[in-house]
Amino acid sequence: MYLLRPHHRNFNKRLVKSPKLYFLDTGLLCYLLRIRSAEELVTHAARGPIFETWVVSETLKNYYNRGVEPDIYFWRDSAGHEIDLLIDQGATQIPIEVKSGQTVAGDFFKGLDYWRSLAGKPDSPAGLVYGGDASYKRRGVAAVSWSDWV
Repeated sequence: MYLLRPHHRNFNKRLVKSPKLYFLDTGLLCYLLRIRSAEELVTHAARGPIFETWVVSETLKNYYNRGVEPDIYFWRDSAGHEIDLLIDQGATQIPIEVKSGQTVAGDFFKGLDYWRSLAGKPDSPAGLVYGGDASYKRRGVAAVSWSDWV
């Protein structure tokens, strides 16, 4: 289990300050949810949250395997705008959106665009991790296939 802390950069907004709890072993998580095959997972209602859990887990592993303390957060305001993963690099924060879909849709960028506009840096680095096969740039965002993540 891992508690992902909220990032408190408020942009004069009311923020959600409760951490998010992730069950890091997605295989065991699927077993406990009685998901018995990859085919079942494709249509399961928890597919998105399980995928997000996997991305957070892989991100943490990458930090720990390098001997670095992870400086990752999530960001959500009281209006429901959210960034699934925010990588804090000191002066720079990189927002990451996580979507389990196999094709990238235009609305996948909505939260990233909102966050970057609030930060006053509409062209700042941002990422989208998704369930498809190709990695590329779109609208100034690195769209990264799940298979290329960390």
